[in-house]
Amino acid sequence: MRLHLELEEITRRPAVFERYTAGDLWTHEHTSLGMLRFHLDGSIDVASRNTQFIDKSAAWIVSRFGLDENKSVADFGCGPGLYTTRLAASGARTTGVDFSERSLAHARESARRERLTVNYVQANYLDFESDERFDLITLIMCDYSALSPNQRRVLLDTFFSHLKPGGAALLDVYSLCAFDARQEQASYGPNLLDGFWSSAPYFGFLNTFKYHEEKVVLDKYTIVEEARTRVVFNWLQCFDSEGLRKEIEGQGLVIEEVLGDVAGGAFDPASPEFAVIARKPR
Repeated sequence: MRLHLELEEITRRPAVFERYTAGDLWTHEHTSLGMLRFHLDGSIDVASRNTQFIDKSAAWIVSRFGLDENKSVADFGCGPGLYTTRLAASGARTTGVDFSERSLAHARESARRERLTVNYVQANYLDFESDERFDLITLIMCDYSALSPNQRRVLLDTFFSHLKPGGAALLDVYSLCAFDARQEQASYGPNLLDGFWSSAPYFGFLNTFKYHEEKVVLDKYTIVEEARTRVVFNWLQCFDSEGLRKEIEGQGLVIEEVLGDVAGGAFDPASPEFAVIARKPR
C-alpha cells in the first residue's frame, strides 16, 4: 500500500506552476556542478548556447544596443559569465545576476583572468534590487518560459524599475511550435541521466505533462535516494508573439522588435523559439 501511494505521488499531475524548484537545481551541491559542466561544454545547447552561437549573439548585442563605456548592462541568469565577459569587453558597465555561487565563482575568475570589471550578484533575479539603472537587461536561454504568470509580472516590473528611460530588455522564449512538438511521457531508470542528480546511487523518474489550455509543459523529475526523495519541476511556458506582446506591454514596456533569436535572426513562426526587444518609454 505504501509503495502504491508513493508511485501515485510520483505520477501525479501537479496544478500548473504548483511549485517552483529552480533554486534546488542551481544551488544543490551536485547538480550545480553538472549544470556548470553543461555551461562550459561549448559544443552543446544545454544550460547555455554553444560557443559559436554565443560569440555571434554577443557581437550582435554589442552592435545592436551600441554598448560601450557609456552604457550599462545587466545579464539576469548569467551563469558562469559566458555573455557578461563578452559584453564587458565592449567597455560597458556590466552586472551579472545568478542563483549559483559555483557558476559565479567561475565567472569571477574568468573576469579576473581577462582583466574585466564585472559586478556579480548571487541572487534570484526575481528579488534583484540595485540603485543602478541599466541601458540593457538580458534574459537568455528561455528563462522567461520557466516562470509562472505571477513571477513573470514581478520580473517585468523589475525590468521596468531598473531600466533607464528608453532602456531595453532582450529575452527569448519557447514558441507554440515547441509545445506542439512535446509529448507526454513517463520514464524511469537507476541513476537517471547518468548520475546527474546525485553522487550517491538513486532511482530517477521523469514524468512529462502537457497543459493544453495554458500551453505549458512540465518535466517532473522525482529522485529517490536512500535517505530522501527530491522532486524538481522544470516548467516551460510556450508563447505566440501576440500573446507575449500583450503580456509584456501590460506591464508598461513596449515591444520594439520580434526576432528569431538573441543573435538578431529573422522571426520564423515555425521555429521552437523566438526573441523580443522591449523598451521602457522615455
